[in-house]
Amino acid sequence: MKRILLSLAVVGFFLALGSCKQHPKQWKHEERKAVRQALNEYRQMVYLEDLTDAEFGLFADGVAVDLENSYPIYAEFVELPGVEDTVEMVVVTSIVEELDADARNMRHLYPYDYLVAEGILPSGLTHDQRHAFYNCFAQHVNTQFSSMGQFFNAILADTTNTSQIAQIESQCANDLFGWEVVITEIVEE
Repeated sequence: MKRILLSLAVVGFFLALGSCKQHPKQWKHEERKAVRQALNEYRQMVYLEDLTDAEFGLFADGVAVDLENSYPIYAEFVELPGVEDTVEMVVVTSIVEELDADARNMRHLYPYDYLVAEGILPSGLTHDQRHAFYNCFAQHVNTQFSSMGQFFNAILADTTNTSQIAQIESQCANDLFGWEVVITEIVEE
């Protein structure tokens, strides 16, 4: 990531020199493209790793626009101390803004393969069965938590099998597929 941002800084520097100290008020196409490419480093984040290429492209475009709106002079943006932290903050903020408890987003937070590995869902579910599970899950989350903040707090506190989230998952799995999940509390001795 540092190499990419360093490359962005070098490109920005030469672009700034080429403009004879006249800073453009909008980023050029190449500058936007460089930022979008740098955002590929974030594909490993939990929400982002399950996005399709098209979905990630839309996400990266939104982040690039947010960065351009906040820092209209590209050369100044790439020279910012802590530019990596700034980019990461905008990425995380964008993820939080996109996360509504709907079936489309719940599948990114709790991927099907993860739920199978945890014993929440049986393997081999069809697309329609998965969709039904995620709709049920999202409806229960919306009912249980009155705000996005409460939901995120529940995710952050989700360290045991007896968590609210695990109970919602198992209830939906049981209601839809008769797949009974036994939740046990792990007690350290």
